[in-house]
Amino acid sequence: QVQLVESGGGLVQPGGSLRLPCAASGFTFSTFAMYWYRQAPGKERLLIATITPETRSGGHYAEFLEGRFTISRDNANNMVYLQMNSLKPEDTAVYYCNTLIVLTNHWGQGTQVTVSS
Repeated sequence: QVQLVESGGGLVQPGGSLRLPCAASGFTFSTFAMYWYRQAPGKERLLIATITPETRSGGHYAEFLEGRFTISRDNANNMVYLQMNSLKPEDTAVYYCNTLIVLTNHWGQGTQVTVSS
């Protein structure tokens, strides 16, 4: 069965950095695009980064990120990462790893990121 497990969240000061790993299992990881979403309190879940199967780094990003985040993947170890730099209080949210397989969305449990001084 498909499993996605995020980690790496926590409390960070404005301007700081975090790296979120997501461990994937139960499917042929290297053949699927991977996504990161986030959901702030009281707001809808938003797609923030996408990486295609064959791309090791780089991808497509939500414009409001202003180039501060980078998505990457390690197909040998079934991992996808979100590097977040220059964090702002408005980046506070639960961050989710996602993949779409046969029209079914699969989600991890999410990891909380709080940006506050």
